Amino acid sequence: MIVNSNIVLKNSRKVITDFSCASCMNTACLIKKNLSNLSNSVFVEHKKTLKCKKGQQFIMEGAPVNGLFFILKGTVKVFRTGINGREQIVRFAKEGEIIGHRGFGTEEYYSIGSIALQDTILCYFSKDDLQEALLENPKFGYDMMLFYANELNKSESKVKTISQMTVRERVIDTLLYIHRKFGDLRGFLNLPLSRKEYADYAGTTEEQVIRIFSTLKKEGLIIAQGKKIGIANIQNLKNEISEHNYYLDS
Repeated sequence: MIVNSNIVLKNSRKVITDFSCASCMNTACLIKKNLSNLSNSVFVEHKKTLKCKKGQQFIMEGAPVNGLFFILKGTVKVFRTGINGREQIVRFAKEGEIIGHRGFGTEEYYSIGSIALQDTILCYFSKDDLQEALLENPKFGYDMMLFYANELNKSESKVKTISQMTVRERVIDTLLYIHRKFGDLRGFLNLPLSRKEYADYAGTTEEQVIRIFSTLKKEGLIIAQGKKIGIANIQNLKNEISEHNYYLDS
C-alpha cells in the first residue's frame, strides 16, 4: 500500500499524526539536536509518523530510496539478503537511531531491509525535504557528515576484525553487543532474539549458535531460559575477545 508517493508500506501499517519533534524525548536524535536550527523549515512539518507492529517489514530490500526513518520508539533489525537467499543481519537499532541512511544520496534502491522486532513508531522524512534541509542548515549538514563518518569508521573496523574472529568469538561479541546496547531486564538481555537471529548477526549457523550457547552455559558464562539469554559472567566473556580490542557496535 502507498500512503503517499514517497513511502512504500505494508498493508497493515498505519500513519499517525500525534507525535511532534518538539515533544520528542530522544535527545540522541539528530533532528532533535538541530530542532532550533530547523524551526523555520517545512522539513519538520512534512514529517510522517508511522506505526509498525512487531514483525512488520517497513523497508523492502531493493525498493526505491525515497527518504530516511528515525526510530521514535521500539527496536528494529536491519538485514541484507546474501548467497542462496540467506539473511545477514547488519545491525539492531533502537530509539533515536537512523534507518536507511546507507542508501540516501548515493543509491537509487535500498540495499537493506528492516523489520520491527517489537511495536515500533518511526519518523519518516522524504529525500527531497531532507536534502533541502541539509542545504539550508550548515549545522545540521555538519552533524550528518559526522554521523556518516562515524558509520564508515565502524563499518571498516567491523570488516577488518570479524574476519579474524573464530565462530565462538563472534557469538560472544554478539552477546556483549546486545548487552551493551540494550541492557538487562530481570537478569536477561533486554532484546529477546531467536537462535537464528543470533546466527544471522554473528555470521554463522543456527546449529553452531546452539552448540556454543550450550558450551557457554556449561562453563557458567551465560544462563538460558527458553528464548531468553542472560550473561552470568560478563568479565570472562570480555576477556575472551580482549585481544581484538573491538566490539561489533555498527
